[in-house]
Amino acid sequence: MPEYAFKTKPFAHQMDALSGSWSEKYHALFMEMGTGKSKVIVDTIGKLYEAGEVNAALVVAPKGVYDNWIKKEIPQHLPDGIPRKMVRWIPAKTKRFEEELYDLVMNPFDGLKIFVVNIEAFSSGRGAEAAYVFLEKNPNNFMVVDESTTIKNRKALRTKNVVKARDIAKYRRILSGSPITKSPMDLFSQCSFLSPSALDTKSYFAFQNRYAVLKRRTMGHRSFQEIVGYRRLEELTEKLDNFSSRVLKADCLDLPNKLYIRRNVEMTSEQKNVYDQMKKLALAALSDGSLSTTQSVLTQIMRLQQICCGFFQPDEKPLQDIESNRVKELLEVLEEAQGKVIIWATFTHSIKTLMEAIAEVHGPRSVAAYYGETPQDARQEIVEAFQDPDSPLRFFVGQPRTGGYGITLTEATTVVYFSNSYDLEIRLQSEDRAHRIGQNKPVTYIDLVSPDTIDEKILEALYEKNVLAGTVLGEEVKGWLGG
Repeated sequence: MPEYAFKTKPFAHQMDALSGSWSEKYHALFMEMGTGKSKVIVDTIGKLYEAGEVNAALVVAPKGVYDNWIKKEIPQHLPDGIPRKMVRWIPAKTKRFEEELYDLVMNPFDGLKIFVVNIEAFSSGRGAEAAYVFLEKNPNNFMVVDESTTIKNRKALRTKNVVKARDIAKYRRILSGSPITKSPMDLFSQCSFLSPSALDTKSYFAFQNRYAVLKRRTMGHRSFQEIVGYRRLEELTEKLDNFSSRVLKADCLDLPNKLYIRRNVEMTSEQKNVYDQMKKLALAALSDGSLSTTQSVLTQIMRLQQICCGFFQPDEKPLQDIESNRVKELLEVLEEAQGKVIIWATFTHSIKTLMEAIAEVHGPRSVAAYYGETPQDARQEIVEAFQDPDSPLRFFVGQPRTGGYGITLTEATTVVYFSNSYDLEIRLQSEDRAHRIGQNKPVTYIDLVSPDTIDEKILEALYEKNVLAGTVLGEEVKGWLGG
């Protein structure tokens, strides 16, 4: 067999992970966010295709990233010499989609068939059934679950449906930067998808009894076993080592200094309705009759961005929240991220919302806000606590105009933009709070973006300004989001 011709050159850590896993029937890539685990998977599929082992691939990913597989990861990394036919799952039962899916599943194709499905589809019978039929009709297949913590809850319907697919998936992979988010028990269903024998336990209860310390509790008339600690973790680590690759950014000496990731956030039906009204008519109304109007383009742009962020400013009433997926997407990003994280948000209302949401999940001591209303004498204390590796303060929620200048936040290697402004200086300055003298690790920047909205227009404008500035100054813009 001729040597595999990479479309994009792998980093050393990616090559190590690929070499040690591509031919395995099942494997876990526990690679920290920003280390390029998606490329390893695309190259794995490519190598298996060229080896005659697979001609179909099922990619399962959260809503925020599954579009990236179709639009970015596969086109960017799969060699052009491999013919491919790709279909993206959509929940709407349209004639065009049904025809595309039937063609992909049923008709012969002299190339690689790729079906990309969001994990949420496995919560419905129709989505799960489509995945099963795709695998059954194309038995030389490969299945990967991206962000596999989405199946850590063994009782969830989507977890049960994904694990069920294990028996008809020839090659199986899971991807996660942080497979354990709450306890080692998170591993059970993720690894059960790979193989029932991966952890060498026959059931969840056998796994729990071996690795958890249990104590019987009684509440009223109900008695139950409560986990109060863990044991034999070295043994568990040894088992994981048999079928997994662990990669941390700190160990990757050849990574670029800045890594950019986009997470798509679908708008809810209420958001879409209000957004479309504001875009077309420069006014919008909520179901309760609240009305918002604008008299200038700048105000209209701000209102559109606010709607994307999940709130609405009526003319004569207080701010109102709109049902939105953005905070949920942010919490999923934080669950995967390692270490300390900076979250930048343009609007004060967003900062207050994020503070409340993060405190509820991670505890009130885990998060602090740095914005216009933060008392002056508290600001330096927040920075010092964030920079202290032993401090419980893990999440810095800031407003770029206030916290984007002058301060050092190099304890963070992950920066999330909940929202952006059109000001390139503010963007670049806020990026450099983490990426400056004292930072000895690559920094990952994640933008939350609602497709086909003002979010994309803002990023495009920032990119064009950055390219223009680089051209004038004789500098090359490498890898910046939007390029």
